[in-house]
Amino acid sequence: MSAADLGLPVAVPSTALFTDRYELTMLQAALRSGAAHRRSVFEVFTRRLPEGRRYGVVAGTGRVLDAVENFRFDDTMLEFLARERVVDEPTLEWLAGYRFRGDIHGYPEGEVYFPGSPILQVESTFAEAVLLETVVLSILNHDSAIAAAASRMAVAAGGRPLMEMGARRTHELAAVAASRAAFVGGFVSTSNLAAGFRYGLPTIGTSAHAFTLLHDTEREAFTAQVEALGRGTTLLVDTYNVEEAVRAAVEIAGPELGSVRIDSGDLLLLAHRVRQQLDDLGAKNTRIVVTSDLDEYAIASLAAAPVDAYGVGTSLVTGSGHPTCSMVYKLVARATADGADAPLVPVAKKSLGGKTSIGGRKWAARRLDADGVAEAEVIGTRGEVPEELAGQQLLVPLVRGGEIVAREPMEAARQRHVAARAGLPLSATQLSRGEPVLPTEYH
Repeated sequence: MSAADLGLPVAVPSTALFTDRYELTMLQAALRSGAAHRRSVFEVFTRRLPEGRRYGVVAGTGRVLDAVENFRFDDTMLEFLARERVVDEPTLEWLAGYRFRGDIHGYPEGEVYFPGSPILQVESTFAEAVLLETVVLSILNHDSAIAAAASRMAVAAGGRPLMEMGARRTHELAAVAASRAAFVGGFVSTSNLAAGFRYGLPTIGTSAHAFTLLHDTEREAFTAQVEALGRGTTLLVDTYNVEEAVRAAVEIAGPELGSVRIDSGDLLLLAHRVRQQLDDLGAKNTRIVVTSDLDEYAIASLAAAPVDAYGVGTSLVTGSGHPTCSMVYKLVARATADGADAPLVPVAKKSLGGKTSIGGRKWAARRLDADGVAEAEVIGTRGEVPEELAGQQLLVPLVRGGEIVAREPMEAARQRHVAARAGLPLSATQLSRGEPVLPTEYH
């Protein structure tokens, strides 16, 4: 399945320079030493979850596949590398024909992960695989942080719809990726039209306070909006006096008014007052949408309020205080010589300061208790997966021989996350600080 098969209208540009210089200089040195073509296995994992988080969420896998497929050095890029003397002529010639021809396995998008989980496993020659480090980490660290925040907010919302509206609080391109990751984590729509266009996400939005302030009176603004967008629109009611605005909104749109939005003040108190007022005015089906710097804790505090939907911006697109997952991309095995049949040997960094790694290509499975609830993340560094865990393996093929084999609709990742989160112990959904809800066991 290709990006075109999924109906994605925007071609992904070359990602070849979304990398760090040292990856190219390592390549040059490895080509010279003769080790560049040794079969190698790199793994993406994190040594710890962000402080207080109980699980992580894998997001960005689809974008990683796009990035790998489009990792190509065109003439202008090669000219830049030559002009800046980044690498020598033989390396430039090798880069001109670069295509990733290896295999990638990983946790499918939407799955949960824990410390040590081999989230992504890249197997190819050292030369092909090492170049992907930065772009892979850039995508997975960002998108997984957003998805984890979104998941916590979805839990706090208790089934009420969540709308992403954080584009103005982050980089313009990061905002598009954030919209996608938020959808994986549980949001239902976005205000970002680029995300809607690129990924087919539902988009939302009606008006800001500026529209009300533009008109001589609030009633004129509401009338213009209803005439333009219909009675099912959402009217923003906190520009001046909320009570007066709600009364005017119902008088103008009638009981068919779609929603009112509250963007400031004591949201808990206002939601109760507005619900009572709407009901008294006969607008019993008019929904209440709240915004205003919400995070998972603010959403949870509104659980008992008559709120129908939440709009979240800043906290979501910044990972709710944890904008990265601290994932790393480490060489864990390499062949003893060139050739596809050369045996792999484990390799690992050994140092002080908590930055050690565990060598060897891993397998991963999630052990379940008698009730089918996850009780441990089991990581194997040798041998085959035990028979009792064979049905709970987590790594799936994503790329075979350089060909993408795991593209899927966004909804599949979204539903996978719902199922994965539901399979965790109930304490996973607590918003209070705590340790990872599953221990990681090495087999």
